[in-house]
Parts: sequence; structure tokens; C-alpha cells
Amino acid sequence: MSNVSPSGTPMAANPLTRAVLEIDEYAAGLGWDQPARLFALVDSERMRADEPELAGQLGLDSDEDVAPLTPVEQDEIPAGTALDEFLATIAWPDAVAGCALTVERLMLPPSAEAALPEGLDEAALADWVARHPDRQEVRMTVAVLRDGSRESALRLREKDSASEVLTGSGLVPGLAEALSATFAS
Repeated sequence: MSNVSPSGTPMAANPLTRAVLEIDEYAAGLGWDQPARLFALVDSERMRADEPELAGQLGLDSDEDVAPLTPVEQDEIPAGTALDEFLATIAWPDAVAGCALTVERLMLPPSAEAALPEGLDEAALADWVARHPDRQEVRMTVAVLRDGSRESALRLREKDSASEVLTGSGLVPGLAEALSATFAS
């Protein structure tokens, strides 16, 4: 069963899960080998009231049922900038209810840990993972709200289908922490 309704809207009871699945579907439509993408999550009704012109540009001006959270893609993350360093520079205005990031990475099964050579620096480790026969490409979409709520979606390249997307609040805790820190005062 697909996570997407016939109308194209992600099916989820939780507004944050719905936003994560919407971003995942958007990223899937762009294909693989994409740069990381950052999104502000805004309260759709608040945007309709406070920014009607922008709401109209985003298709939120109709009387149709609008998702509670609207993802708004931000400027591209500067090439060559470490993701953790970039996230440390972000401060969101009060109108932003949360944020999300989608990023592709290589992943190894836990069984590969036993074969990990000791003393590898970051570049050597990345090279070792990239050459490992059990590596898998994964797209992670992680979102957090100001209140601490978290949600994630994982999509494996080899199972690139909306029905194969795994969701959960604790799937990528390190990235969720980094995104939460963007709301620290």
C-alpha cells in the first residue's frame, strides 16, 4: 500500500509525519544523487492569515483541506560546507514551526561493524564504506518541531517506492538533534 492517497497527498494522521512523507515524495521525484535540501515547516493556517500572497503562490489559498504544516524549501546548502557546520549557522524566525532536511548517505548493516579497520580518518572511512559490498544508499528525511516533536522517513535506493518508506520518530537521532539545535535560543 502506498503512503500517498490517489490525490497525491501523503497519508498520515500526524501532521509532522504527513510533512515528512510529502518532502520524501518531493525528493523522490527529483531522483537520486541530489544535494541535501533544507525546509522550513510553517503552520499553513497562520501562513494563509499572515502571508496570503505567499500562501497563494504555494497553493494554500483554496478552500480545500490544507495540510497543517507546509514545507517551504530554503536556499541551497552551500557546496563543500559540512552539514553540521551549516546547521550550526541557522536561526529560524518565530513564524517557522519546525524544519526538515533530506539528505542521501551510504549505510552499512550492523554486521559490517566487526570488519571496520581501526584508526581511519573521516575521508578513509567514507572511502571504506563506499567500497563495501554490503553498502546501501539511503535517503533520510528528518523533521523536528519547536516543541521537540520529531519524525523521520528512510527510503532505500534499491527499494525506491512510496510503499517501502520506513517512518519513525527515532530513526535518525543525531540528525534530529542537529535540527532541534537550530531552534535553541
